[in-house]
Amino acid sequence: MTILDTGIVIDRIREKKPIQEDITAVTFVEYPRIIFYKHFHGGVIFPIRDDFILAHRIQLELLRVGKPQAFADLLAAAIAVNRDEELVTRDTDFAHILQTVEKLGYRMKLKLI
Repeated sequence: MTILDTGIVIDRIREKKPIQEDITAVTFVEYPRIIFYKHFHGGVIFPIRDDFILAHRIQLELLRVGKPQAFADLLAAAIAVNRDEELVTRDTDFAHILQTVEKLGYRMKLKLI
């Protein structure tokens, strides 16, 4: 399935569009009103230990090249990578994360819109 980043979720809610896709616990916390949106039919993916470890590895490499990223973005990316899910976002910072994920030998399905 597809995972939506917080910005995409907020856009969909403003447009009163249904949300069938999943979200991460990051969005669940960043936009807590998602639980009241009657057109949200996706699931919430909560991180596991491996997600935090991968987020840490990604950040270490990003720090090495001088491009550290926000914890929330790193965790959302790690959740998507570890589950082989597509992450949909409009946040261009994910381009740096994508490059780093691939450099580390992982595969990330990223859709920037």
